Amino acid sequence: MSAEASAINMAARASIWLKPHRIVLILIALALVLCAAFFMRWDWLPQYWEMGLMGIWRALWILAVTCALGFALAVPLGLAQAGGPIWFSAPAKVFCTIIRGTPLLLQLWLLYYGLGSIFPQYPWIRESWLWPYLRQAWPYGVVALTLSFAGYEGEVMRGAFAGVPRGQLEAARAFGMSRWKIFRRIWLPQAFYRALPTLTGETVLQLKSTPLVATISVIDIFAVSSKVRQDTYLTYEPLLLLALIYMTITGILVFAFSRIEARIPVKIG
Repeated sequence: MSAEASAINMAARASIWLKPHRIVLILIALALVLCAAFFMRWDWLPQYWEMGLMGIWRALWILAVTCALGFALAVPLGLAQAGGPIWFSAPAKVFCTIIRGTPLLLQLWLLYYGLGSIFPQYPWIRESWLWPYLRQAWPYGVVALTLSFAGYEGEVMRGAFAGVPRGQLEAARAFGMSRWKIFRRIWLPQAFYRALPTLTGETVLQLKSTPLVATISVIDIFAVSSKVRQDTYLTYEPLLLLALIYMTITGILVFAFSRIEARIPVKIG
């Protein structure tokens, strides 16, 4: 029976891809790929191949670091707003409001051109071990993207924490569980599951925000594309390749989050 079920499942998946509208879309995609391959110039690729790989790597590690640090900040921000006292919830609410109410580019420039211009004025900073990092642009980009992600995701976690049924928390207290154990085993897992679909979208948006670091001279894949356009006077080829790269990374992210969501045993409803 298992072999028959797997065969039926494979046939059903094949029938999904063989629907007329999907066949038309596949043919259009193949036609676009063939037109791009034969009617556009790609002779510049070998010259910028290594620089492009370094740009992709820089964009990926900035995305990973800022999402990890931002989510680590978003959890206490959401928890403070959902169940904290007023002296915790009010600053968290103000932070999320400011971050969500101002453009990310403005935040990035305030950090880089603001703090970045103040630090060199103090000799004790220039003589410290932090100066080799503070004189570069990427730390300001990482901090700006981290705070932005924390501000948006902190509001999401607030709703996720508030959406966990209070009866489960009260039952856990009745069983004698400590506050930390309740948070670790009941409140946080269910809140994370509730926030996971939104977290997927926020991560994709964070990927699309990483090109802003190119405005403060961080060489990511967007900056490499701009350099190719400046050197070769080609417009469509580097931009189309850049779009393909971002679409590929987005597809991988969405697939990875969908697998994580499918493997979480907690079901709500």
